[in-house]
Amino acid sequence: MKDMSKAEWESLCDGCGKCCCLRMEDEDTGAIYVTDIRCKLLDNCTARCSDYENRFGPVPDCVQLTPRKVKKLKWIPTTCAYRLVAEGKDLFDWHHLISGSRETIHDAGMSVRGATKCETSVEEDDYPQHIVLWPGEPDVTPKG
Repeated sequence: MKDMSKAEWESLCDGCGKCCCLRMEDEDTGAIYVTDIRCKLLDNCTARCSDYENRFGPVPDCVQLTPRKVKKLKWIPTTCAYRLVAEGKDLFDWHHLISGSRETIHDAGMSVRGATKCETSVEEDDYPQHIVLWPGEPDVTPKG
């Protein structure tokens, strides 16, 4: 990973949009819950950032994924190509670098395309009602 160029690193993004969904952390357990609430810049129709190059202006807390950060951030989706490469694992067959098409991730149902609500349309108090388990991700819902 450390020898990859910026363009090579960026090409790993599978375009799932999962990393752009808001998360909540349980203060007692540290468990992280993902919602179906998307960042205001995530295009629901494409599952891609609508202003990727300039995202830090309107979204100052957007996280730039780097090889170093990917290894440390526990909220990175388990299906994420950045995470898979960091863990020495193979990419999934639906990844565009394997399939040759950016549509296969959507065809496989592994993206959030068409399944999210914009953060500006959901009250913060309602976030817990939007906790979801995206395809391919482990269930971290408390038992009992």
